[in-house]
Amino acid sequence: MEKITPRSVTAGERELHMENQQEALVKIENFGKRYAGQTAYAVDGVSFCCYAGEIVGLLGHNGAGKSTILKCLEGMLPFDHGTITIGGHDIRVEPTAAKLQMGFVTDNQGVFTKMTGVQYLDFMADVYKVPVEVRKERLEELQKVFALGDAVYNLISSYSHGMRQKICMMGSLIHMPKLWIMDEPMMGLDPYTMHAVQTYMREYVGKGNTILFSSHMLNTVTRICDRVILIRGGKQISELDVRRMMEEDPQFDFETYFLESVEKKYREGDA
Repeated sequence: MEKITPRSVTAGERELHMENQQEALVKIENFGKRYAGQTAYAVDGVSFCCYAGEIVGLLGHNGAGKSTILKCLEGMLPFDHGTITIGGHDIRVEPTAAKLQMGFVTDNQGVFTKMTGVQYLDFMADVYKVPVEVRKERLEELQKVFALGDAVYNLISSYSHGMRQKICMMGSLIHMPKLWIMDEPMMGLDPYTMHAVQTYMREYVGKGNTILFSSHMLNTVTRICDRVILIRGGKQISELDVRRMMEEDPQFDFETYFLESVEKKYREGDA
């Protein structure tokens, strides 16, 4: 089979994508973030959209700027220029309306350890105003995926790293958000749970929801994503339509392409 020559999604293709689908759920335009006391931007010039029914991955090395993008998108951090809208709501102008449409799993497992697992889930359900009669059904559904079992009634302080990751993910889904955001979600999960989560991710977007997550694990991203945004040194290298590329060449070597793209951008930066 003749090898294809991969290329980034062009501006024209992105516009056509928008015309052929409903309005983008997530829009990030010319985003830039500089931390206090720093002269250089941590992230600069990043622009992309996410649509209903797709999984989009942010792929890059450690320190590339992936977490910064997600934390600004979620409203945890301020940013210097550009716009971020979630479901038509500007995160800086209408933060509450934007946040009600998303669930966020951080990279540091931010959770109340003096609560039991079920108390934490009830707390998250209260925050997002999930009706009491719906919570039991949601818990049963999430238990099938994350399999905490009776440990959900134990204090979170007794949980292992992997168990804390599970309860964080369950809490982010208790209100079944339109947008599920995760920062390095597979870290700490056992192989069985990782497989179950990846399967659930495809089911979740199959219901018309959207997933945006970051990772430096190339195999994971290319296996489950529809599109991938490559990030290096705070810059957006390219945007790839993974599904189309795999359809054209099932044997396409994403690892080689990614490494060559990073190396090319590195040389251009030094030029």
